[in-house]
Amino acid sequence: MEDVADEADEHPAYPAGWEADVVLHDGSTTHVRPIRPTDADALQAFHVSQSERSIYLRFFAAMERLSERDLQRLVTVDHADRVALVAVADVDGAEHIIGVARYDRIDDDDAEVAFNVADAHQGRGVGSVLLEHLAAAARERGVGRFVAEVLPQNGRMISVFREAGYVVEQRTEDGIVALSFDIDPTDRSLAVMADREHRAEARSVRQLLEALSVVVVGPGVADQTLVGRLAAAVLRDLRAGDAELVVHAVGIPGAPSVALVDVLGPVELAVVAVPSDAAVGTVRDLARLGVRGVVLLSAGFAEDGPDGVERQRELLRVAHGAGMRIVGPGSFGLLAHRRGALLNASLAQVPPAEGRIGLFCQSAPMAVALLAAVRRRGIGLSEFVSAGHRADVSGNDLMQFWADDEGTDVVGLYLESIGNPRKFSRVARRLSQLKPVVVVTAGRSGQVVPPGHAVRATHAPPRTLAEMLRQAGVVRVDNTHQLLDVAQVLAHQPLPAGRRTAILASSASIATLVAEAATAAGLVVSGQVVLLAEDASAPRVRDAVAALYADPDSDVVVAVRIPTVGGPDPVLQAELAGAAARTGRTTVACMDQLHGLTPELTATDDADRPWTVPAYSTPEDAALALGRAARYAQWRSGDRGLPLHPSGVDTRSARRLVAGWVAPDGGARALDAEQVAALLATIGVRVVPSFPVRDADEAVAVAERIGWPVALKTTVPAMRHRADLGGVRLDVADEAELRGDVSEVLALADAFGAAGDGPPLEVQAMAPHGSACVVRSAEDPLFGPIISFGLAGDASDLLGDVTYGVPPLTDVDVAELVRSARAAPRLFGYRGLPALDVGALEELIARVAVLADDLPELRSLELNPVVVSEHGAVVLGARASVAHADRADATRRLSST
Repeated sequence: MEDVADEADEHPAYPAGWEADVVLHDGSTTHVRPIRPTDADALQAFHVSQSERSIYLRFFAAMERLSERDLQRLVTVDHADRVALVAVADVDGAEHIIGVARYDRIDDDDAEVAFNVADAHQGRGVGSVLLEHLAAAARERGVGRFVAEVLPQNGRMISVFREAGYVVEQRTEDGIVALSFDIDPTDRSLAVMADREHRAEARSVRQLLEALSVVVVGPGVADQTLVGRLAAAVLRDLRAGDAELVVHAVGIPGAPSVALVDVLGPVELAVVAVPSDAAVGTVRDLARLGVRGVVLLSAGFAEDGPDGVERQRELLRVAHGAGMRIVGPGSFGLLAHRRGALLNASLAQVPPAEGRIGLFCQSAPMAVALLAAVRRRGIGLSEFVSAGHRADVSGNDLMQFWADDEGTDVVGLYLESIGNPRKFSRVARRLSQLKPVVVVTAGRSGQVVPPGHAVRATHAPPRTLAEMLRQAGVVRVDNTHQLLDVAQVLAHQPLPAGRRTAILASSASIATLVAEAATAAGLVVSGQVVLLAEDASAPRVRDAVAALYADPDSDVVVAVRIPTVGGPDPVLQAELAGAAARTGRTTVACMDQLHGLTPELTATDDADRPWTVPAYSTPEDAALALGRAARYAQWRSGDRGLPLHPSGVDTRSARRLVAGWVAPDGGARALDAEQVAALLATIGVRVVPSFPVRDADEAVAVAERIGWPVALKTTVPAMRHRADLGGVRLDVADEAELRGDVSEVLALADAFGAAGDGPPLEVQAMAPHGSACVVRSAEDPLFGPIISFGLAGDASDLLGDVTYGVPPLTDVDVAELVRSARAAPRLFGYRGLPALDVGALEELIARVAVLADDLPELRSLELNPVVVSEHGAVVLGARASVAHADRADATRRLSST
């Protein structure tokens, strides 16, 4: 992304956060940013290059050139009531405007919108992208509705509005079509944006992995440094992988080479290994060849400090401006099997066989280890991509591609960090509904980041990442060993029909070990347990295997044979593989001298298709992989729910309120009680009012006014909401009781410190009896909004019994959020207590989740306590703070994983 520090200093209101690199329909890229006064010449050049028809459709008049007055008006905006975004491309080192979108506010809610796309770039999705980003900017500025006047023959502009998923109202007056539509996201508009994003990013990756022509650029024929050796190695691997691949060599040590200027285009893919200070110039030179993607093997960018960060920014600016994607820097490369040939644009001298698993990893050293493990197990891959330092192409992009790739059945990701969890969750959830996604993260928070990498810090609890992955249906494992363990069973066995497990073992002690491991992995040992002695005869082996697979009460089979003497049993291996192939029952094995995918455990099914039972080193590995597969199968077959749309929620009004409360310096600002009540009222949540009092006389006066019985509470932080410490008195029925309670609570509070400047007590109307819960929302710099739930008291505060969800949530997500708390049985009739109104609680959480998802300025919100009774849920206390929004995924953009 272009450095805008100087521009921001010159124009303090310049919203640098609106800048974004995006992928267009054809898989190429462009840069979207707010317009600047310095764009006058570029805008004039854009205008005069347009056809007469395009100019007429935009301005309703012939206009050969923009007047100086019009030009200055168009490039001078306030980024609030008058906003303009431009899409730009880099041509020979100069920035050219290829599209403009703008709005001018009419009143508090409405703004007039218009956009114009260069004739040469129409049909690439520039207009759709600009509309998405302009609508996001408008919502951030409090605009809720776009209006436009369009000539009837301007069908392209009208279709852009409709195809964006908005409900467009249209009327024709005096030969002009007047359009209007709400820009608040709807299920359809969100689906349209996600689908556009998916298709564009998938296509950009497909162009890399299906390239038919490649140029390898090295540092020079006489260079013997590391980058020179890298270039020579990848050139050798490319030529060995596919004899029909068109390969050009430029500056490769020890190989015949030509100058880059002599290469005849078009060329689809470039593999570059040059010193870091030469990379930008090389990428700019590659643009003239029509290159769509660059695999950058050399390092020396963001990981090398401020100078490297600046080199990387310039590299991406040039590449994205020219429509290219970057894999790297510091990449091990990529490889892909297709058409019976191999595109090996990597440093893998012994590439893996062809298979049905797609793998993504980041660092080059990890790629070496991962590919070695793949070869040892005999696993086949469809594609493998190493993103290196992941400046551009990320796991998100590969997941978008794999969702449509017919050659990939299982996806594996090794992630050193997750740069944009919201986008990751959105993309992974879509993919997981189609194919298993197995993920290992380098740290429990997913944020083990090398120095110099610009990844946002997170304040979220470590469990947040696990909850986000679970919510997305991702199979999370602890290391690369487990990643391949799980991937091989998912790729070579059917998804388990359930968790009921049958066991075949060579001894009772082994059977016990397997049963313990299976139970720990979430399986249920309810099927047969067959003991097969080491010296069992061939007929006995056949009978035992047949009986095992005839058991109707089992869904999966774990077979373990660990002989004390002797070697493998070929009869058992053949019978086991054959039975698994015939019945289609999910099977894993742990057998002497077998590991991974082996011929000994391969048979053919009734359709003559190969069927391999994966083998594991230990029974624990086998059970863990099978348990993860069963858990994923259950998630995939379950009801994922519907988007949340609670009635009476008006987030547009909430945004307007908060816009007036955010502190000018952007820092967090705590809201007072009236502001919190007003904010919650926009989503249909009422807080039972509490009244601060200083003494018994004031307390009695309040109680007389609101009616008996009442609750009395201390405002001392250490005792607040703590009935067990005496800081809360409930069902106070009359004046005498209230005066006595006031005296006792004040005396107790003295031992815990003063309440501050405010009154030490508060009086509140009694709520119905039930269980007290806590619902919170917090805006995290990395994850965005995080919703948490727990039952009030020590269960959540001391024992950490809190569950988390990352919006957007579905109704099923909310139900799981409540039920996942260990203390949740208290809500469902625990030990004879009456069942409480969990539906009302879930509706309350849904309202909070929708507010948090749509209002990034909501820094924190706490509803404590929320009393859930047999009939309803009542909020007795609420606190909130707001701050300037800085959400990573505010609009659809290229964001690293």
